[in-house]
Amino acid sequence: MSVERFLKQRAVKISVDGNYTLPNWYDPQGRLRTFACRTTRVSPFRMIVDVPVVGKIGDRLTSYFEEFGKFEGCITDTMNGSFLFELEMTRAMRERFADKLTWIEKKQKDPSILEARNNPRFIPTAPHTVLTLADGSTLSCFIIDVSLSGAAVSAEVQPPVGMPLAIGACIGRVVRYLPNGFAIRFVENYRQSDLLRLIARKGREPQPANADAEAVE
Repeated sequence: MSVERFLKQRAVKISVDGNYTLPNWYDPQGRLRTFACRTTRVSPFRMIVDVPVVGKIGDRLTSYFEEFGKFEGCITDTMNGSFLFELEMTRAMRERFADKLTWIEKKQKDPSILEARNNPRFIPTAPHTVLTLADGSTLSCFIIDVSLSGAAVSAEVQPPVGMPLAIGACIGRVVRYLPNGFAIRFVENYRQSDLLRLIARKGREPQPANADAEAVE
């Protein structure tokens, strides 16, 4: 199915964090790379997912979402920074998933739940921006979350711990690896209003980077 057709079908707009693996993407130790992702539109049959590495139509995926659990399926269409994920499951699983979607949508619309949240980390509206590495090369990245002092991102490469870089126009340094990306600590704390503007500043178009791990075709 295409994204265009899916947008005409009934689905819910739900933002749920998760991670996924693509075929032929390995780290230096030969293990499949895990990337962060986030749903934007979901039905019991398929979902649109914002991602750092899009993959190819026909690629088979294994994914895990915090509020959904584990899914398997394949990419049936792609867009810039996202793909359409066709879900493979039994009829009983699909019925349970439909009930789960209804419950999550109601929970996200409940003002009392939103007001109870007090997490210093937040998710910017636009999840994609540009990383500028120490050698001047640039590449697209996916923002997992961000705080006033740092950010967690997922990208094609895994820069060495300690490497200085910029995410958007915010200067920082890689401080540790995450299961699905890496953490950056900013050289200074930002006000939230400035941070959202600076982190989204994309600058010039991404250029090839010298990576420690790349796709293996």
